[in-house]
Amino acid sequence: MFVPRAVYLYLLLIMTPFFAACMAGSSTPPATPITAGPTNLETPVTLETLTHAPEPTGTGATDLPNPTIVTQSPEATLPVTLTPSPPTPLPTATVIFPPYTGPPLNRDDAGIQIHLHREDLGTLMAHLNKLGLGWVKTQVSWKLYQPEPDRFDDFRWGELDRLIEAAGEAGIKVMLSVAKAPEWSRPTTELDGPPTDFSNYQAFMEVLATRYRGRIAAYELWNEPNLQREWNGLPLNADTLVELIRAGAIGVRLADSEAILISAAPATTGINDGINAIDDRIFLRQMITAGITDIVDAIGAHPYGWANPPDSSMTSPDLSIPSHNDHPSFFFGDTLQDYRNILDQAGRTDMAIWVTEFGWGSYDGLGIPPPDEVAYMAFVDEQQQALYTLQAFEAAHDKDWLGPLILWNLNFGPTLGPEFPFSAYSALRPDGSPRPLFYALSSVRWVDDTEPEAGQ
Repeated sequence: MFVPRAVYLYLLLIMTPFFAACMAGSSTPPATPITAGPTNLETPVTLETLTHAPEPTGTGATDLPNPTIVTQSPEATLPVTLTPSPPTPLPTATVIFPPYTGPPLNRDDAGIQIHLHREDLGTLMAHLNKLGLGWVKTQVSWKLYQPEPDRFDDFRWGELDRLIEAAGEAGIKVMLSVAKAPEWSRPTTELDGPPTDFSNYQAFMEVLATRYRGRIAAYELWNEPNLQREWNGLPLNADTLVELIRAGAIGVRLADSEAILISAAPATTGINDGINAIDDRIFLRQMITAGITDIVDAIGAHPYGWANPPDSSMTSPDLSIPSHNDHPSFFFGDTLQDYRNILDQAGRTDMAIWVTEFGWGSYDGLGIPPPDEVAYMAFVDEQQQALYTLQAFEAAHDKDWLGPLILWNLNFGPTLGPEFPFSAYSALRPDGSPRPLFYALSSVRWVDDTEPEAGQ
């Protein structure tokens, strides 16, 4: 998700204690040293070494009603808690969400991204089961899983083990997005970026794919590489990115030849200064010229709509939206169609586009106004957020060149709180209760279909 640089640096500053706490918590159990090369993690971490709270049963989460108007009683509260102490009951409230009236949708074409670290897994799975989506995605921050060249973090691996096991039992496919090189591997420790030696990425991806062989459906190789804050330390360059992806792809293929590989999705920014960002359309063309379509099974896309409805276009924008309506990168449909055209022009009419992030941020109901840098979020209320998301899923339903759409996100609201723009996209409020978006998604009749093949 693209956030303006000023906001990102502010978040980086005030989130440092949060991430430090995460790291401190993750170092409680003993670490697993690397003694025999990158495949030594094939044996799972012993779950008894984990130190988080006992799992709740998730009762109540699967009993949420699905009418157009939902009365939320304290008994229906969905808290996200990291301790076994009882949650504070929320006041009775009425939540209205737009009903879905379209055709049944294929659950294999839809998913949602979650934040995973010291989360209540029982509650998370109850939410996912209630939503009925076929995919769950989480980002593997490489720097947190391998904080030192010869040491992996047992706690992080254990949490991921448990999520993958629970998702498999629930029939939910898992997508892992792997980015953010460790500080020891980079030329600079500022922001996030790639390693100096790409063989380190290959080795880590082989570790990951060996550990989860046959249990991870898809890997997204890196994240928004046309942004300086995701590619700091090296110049923004599609050729270099493709070489990194090539290394990561080799690592996965050595361990799991069946996993689907998705290219890093460029960020949609409307910026093309070559320093802070390269325009996503330009960058995608450069990726194709550098050979990306010969390496991966699908092209990743992050078609955020900013405040524009999904059926809106730069050629006919909604005039009630006063900003971020003057560039095609600000429009969900324009981004997808432009990517399709770029691939077709390159002769790759056979290559699918997978939407690995999308969504509409709304500060409605969060109790504070959005920061100036994301002021456009004030022009999306919670009802529109839910409606736009449903419309996006429905619009993608009949496009056979699109793979799954992964909504961003489920639980950043209770994880980060209302001060952070990431929370504006969350399907859960900071108190853990569902937003209209959550209810709207759970009202869709998601149906099973044939298993997706690579690139379909």
